[in-house]
Amino acid sequence: MEVLRPPAALAATALLALAIAGCTTEYPIATEPAPTAISEDDTLSAFAPDGVKIGSAVAGGGHHEAQTYPDPFSGDEQYRSVLVAEFTSLTPENQLKWEYLRPTQDEYNFDAADAIIEFAQENGQDVRGHTLLWHSQNPGWLEQGNFTADELREILQDHITTVVSRYAGKIQQWDVANEIFDDAGGLRERDNIWIRELGPEIVADAFRWAHEADPDALLFVNDYNVEQIGAKSDAYYTLVQDLLAQGVPVHGFGVQGHLSIQYPAPSMQANLERFADLGLQVAITELDVRVPVSGDSRPEQSAIDTQAEYYSTMLEACLAVDACTSFTLWGLPDKYSWVPHFFSGEGAATVLWDDFSRKPAYCDLQELLAEKSGTTADAAFTSRVCAA
Repeated sequence: MEVLRPPAALAATALLALAIAGCTTEYPIATEPAPTAISEDDTLSAFAPDGVKIGSAVAGGGHHEAQTYPDPFSGDEQYRSVLVAEFTSLTPENQLKWEYLRPTQDEYNFDAADAIIEFAQENGQDVRGHTLLWHSQNPGWLEQGNFTADELREILQDHITTVVSRYAGKIQQWDVANEIFDDAGGLRERDNIWIRELGPEIVADAFRWAHEADPDALLFVNDYNVEQIGAKSDAYYTLVQDLLAQGVPVHGFGVQGHLSIQYPAPSMQANLERFADLGLQVAITELDVRVPVSGDSRPEQSAIDTQAEYYSTMLEACLAVDACTSFTLWGLPDKYSWVPHFFSGEGAATVLWDDFSRKPAYCDLQELLAEKSGTTADAAFTSRVCAA
């Protein structure tokens, strides 16, 4: 769908009317469901600067399969309407990972991924492909298959070629190499089957194969805990320099951004700038910010306020770097988040409550986007509504 952007000349009072659709600084108490219709003029993407894609993961697969609710993407119409209204980029959360795509060595299961890509095309959205070479969420037949090095290489090449070529022209960015370094900056030589069995050179080959399958797709390295300059991001910086020197088609550096308020907010701009100086695109690819929770009780208001600050810090750094043209949230609302299933005592990590009402983090992101794009004469309009 075409998203209409509010003109810069709109008066502040009109913008207040647009923004009043649900930002709140407190945990929602009302039992009435949030409205399903969303004004095209009152979304994150409506206020995004030209050239900046605002994205979301598309829930499905993984932990969702063990829950009592239906598949979110195919079974929740309100969720689908939010994906359309709010975002100009989508990332299949699990539906393009090996364990989902490859139930057996001789079988590809494209149904769920096809549905998401078709949905994105119908609504004029970009797609980020996630992921091609990773140590996690691989099927048992692969990890326990006792393959020779030549066989593994053939399996990986066939997978990359088959998947990337299937979606050529439909997926604009691929996370080719995902989480290949540990936090100390060392290659995952023990738990990554590809690096362990085929050597570090397989990373360059993966990029070459992906580029051959779709020469127009932008190809990324992607990882967590690489927001700021340090051992892990240094390892990627050195790797990218080496790959570029070899003529390997690597185009982007992806910062996942899985944050927790129990740790200091990252200082990211300088790190993004040095990768941009190499000629790369940079992207925030999987942002969420988890806060302490206890059972079904509400998070402390101070935690929700701090969460908003962390989200803002990440967006501010991205918007300050011209090469940062993609900013993706790792899903919403909270009920579909992966966080509480993997981090004990933490949750409420997205920008929307379970009923799709907006948290302060959402409103702060919207305000920052409006400031950057110049779509408001009153840069404080969102925060005033959220504080009401």
